[in-house]
Amino acid sequence: MFSLLISLVILFLLDLFLGSVQIPFHSILNILTNTVNEKESWQIIILNNRLPKALAAILCGAALSVSGLQMQTLFRNPLAGPYILGISAGAGLGVAIFIMGLSMFGISANSLSFFGSYGIVISSFIGSLLVLLILLASIYRLKDMMTVLILGIMLGSITTAFISIIQYFSYDSQLKSFIMWTMGNLNSISNTQLLVISPFLILGLVWSFLISKQLNLYLLGEDYAKTLGLNVKNFQLTVVVITALLTGLVTAYCGPIGFIGIIVPHLSRMLSKTSNHKILIPLSILIGINVLLFADIISILPNSDTILPINAITSFIGIPIIIWIIFKNKRITNVG
Repeated sequence: MFSLLISLVILFLLDLFLGSVQIPFHSILNILTNTVNEKESWQIIILNNRLPKALAAILCGAALSVSGLQMQTLFRNPLAGPYILGISAGAGLGVAIFIMGLSMFGISANSLSFFGSYGIVISSFIGSLLVLLILLASIYRLKDMMTVLILGIMLGSITTAFISIIQYFSYDSQLKSFIMWTMGNLNSISNTQLLVISPFLILGLVWSFLISKQLNLYLLGEDYAKTLGLNVKNFQLTVVVITALLTGLVTAYCGPIGFIGIIVPHLSRMLSKTSNHKILIPLSILIGINVLLFADIISILPNSDTILPINAITSFIGIPIIIWIIFKNKRITNVG
């Protein structure tokens, strides 16, 4: 974990250093520590753009990684995650209704001065929570995790279809705003927004660690966990709420960032060689932060104001790892 902490600091500083405007490294340190007065333009770039973006990568990487870990534990499926199971799509539907659906009735989300700043968060949270509750209900009904996984993918497709219908009837301005949101963008988050979401994300991460023992018991099987005193229904509901909180907030402000929640738990298990969540959760947080900071650095095109969509970068990183996981599991199955 110490090496991950070192790499986290290095990637964090690199994320602050790289950009279209070249700022000396010592000047960045001076701005962060407020020891020497630097150019006002440099201070604005660092404090109002690059620093919030890097902090957003830290929070989002940690939140998505823990969400994915909990989903894989809950569904006992190595490919489970907020993105694959349709949770991000549900959050996207909520945001689509708020941004574009209101325009059908002549209401602009931007015109709702106070509610507009929290409406995306609330709508995203409700959308992701509804999808998770449907998946949870299907667990009781179907008792088959692979079927539940397929159902999650289908729910994602259905919500995407609804979003397409809303897009068709929306105005150009709302449509452009939503499309930009779907690409994923850490650069759009402000210091004010960070202050809003940080307490909730930290609460979700701490809450996740506090139920580590329950997550370990759940891995032993529902029946055995019940004999050890675990209230399975309450536990499942708790995981649902935590995952909806973490995923909903990240998706609301940064868009649907895929694959982090799937690949990071596997990397954590590979490095730790354990299924103990007291180890996996902190390790997943560190790996998730490193991966998303790395993805954010890659998204910055040298000597250009253009920043690639973060969702595209995480897809390029995540898809090869997922393919490897599939073939590895197939090989293990054939041996057994």
